[in-house]
Amino acid sequence: MSEKIFVPPIKIQGIKTKLVPLIKQNISLSKNTLWLEPFMGSGVVGFNVRPERAVFADINPHIINFYNAIKTGKITSDIVRVFLYEQGRTLAQDGENFYYYVRERFNNYHEPLDFLFLNRSCFNGMIRFNREYNFNVPYGHKPQRFSRAYITKIINQVKYIEDCLRVYDWEFICQPFETTLAITETQEDTFTYCDPPYIGRHVDYYDSWDECSEEKLRCLLYEAQNKFMLSTWCSNQYRENKYINTIWSFCRKIKHEHFYHVGAKEINRHPVIEALLVNY
Repeated sequence: MSEKIFVPPIKIQGIKTKLVPLIKQNISLSKNTLWLEPFMGSGVVGFNVRPERAVFADINPHIINFYNAIKTGKITSDIVRVFLYEQGRTLAQDGENFYYYVRERFNNYHEPLDFLFLNRSCFNGMIRFNREYNFNVPYGHKPQRFSRAYITKIINQVKYIEDCLRVYDWEFICQPFETTLAITETQEDTFTYCDPPYIGRHVDYYDSWDECSEEKLRCLLYEAQNKFMLSTWCSNQYRENKYINTIWSFCRKIKHEHFYHVGAKEINRHPVIEALLVNY
């Protein structure tokens, strides 16, 4: 039987749920290994690997705030249940007017529960911010979104994180990837999993990513000389990722076909050959 994959409560475009089994097959951690994720995103990989010690970092403060709220007890599965039942009822009655009210409320006060609500009721489950760092994804046009079964699923996802935080030493930090990778200078036994924005593809979920960023990441990982794995795209039916055979040419490549659901229309959704790049 295949192992059940835990899906996190916050969804993000490009989530690696389907790649988790392949990733787990190609990593080996000791009990003392410190797991580093400089680009936490959804956190799906680390949450399924379940390392004893981990630093989950991201430049998106709202992702980090959400998980720190669970860690401190500000958010619990019971609190999520009450919140989503109440907000879900209002959404069912008022539809997009209420969605945009919550979106404005979130952009003013940045409450983690509002972030969860928006993430689960916006268009296509996307996370996107404008140049003023305001959440700007439009309404998903599903007023009955928060059914009892759907809320129960989210509650169980939050409960999973609660249970993990009772057992494992996990930190959630909002900081640039350079700061996170600097941890390798003081920690000998580290494993770094990187899932940066895909160069040449979808790079605007919170901040930009360009060739300079890609090259800086490559230099830091190469110089650290600790084991790492990097997720990126290899090719699709139209073009190839030129960086695979240039700045990342020193890595071993593990390829896997993956289908993306990011496009607004089905005609714009195509399979992509993913690449896991490792230095071991």
